[in-house]
Amino acid sequence: MRAPIDPINGACHCGGVRFTARLTDGLRSARRCTCSYCRMRGAIAVSADLDGINITQGSELLTVYQFNTNTAKHYFCSRCGIYTHHQRRSNPKQYGVNVACLEGMSPFDFQEVPVYDGTRHTADGFPLTRAGTLIFRAAEVTSGATDSERSGTNVARP
Repeated sequence: MRAPIDPINGACHCGGVRFTARLTDGLRSARRCTCSYCRMRGAIAVSADLDGINITQGSELLTVYQFNTNTAKHYFCSRCGIYTHHQRRSNPKQYGVNVACLEGMSPFDFQEVPVYDGTRHTADGFPLTRAGTLIFRAAEVTSGATDSERSGTNVARP
């Protein structure tokens, strides 16, 4: 994993939304969640305090999505649809930042990512429970491999 990265630049897919982030614990805070929204979104998030994100371009493009208790605020680019960050329900004084939006980062840079039980949420009085671990192992590269095979994407061959 990379050395300290604070602050780090970030952007959505189309580049319309740009930001800088100061992460509260670097990349060590990387995690996923099992709540209904995170299951579908599939992003790995790292932590930043509320004053740790500065939108430098495209704040007018950001759209907010809220559901259930309407505590968490999930921000995404209204042009390309990419989730950039969210204000957490588990800690409303913190943002979760989409690792895939951070300059030079990929979710596939993490070999293991803890996954926490978001269906039995700490804000509802349940203890913080680790539901499992997301593990990424790159595929072995052989000569003549396709681009998707070289990038670690699982490809079924006949």
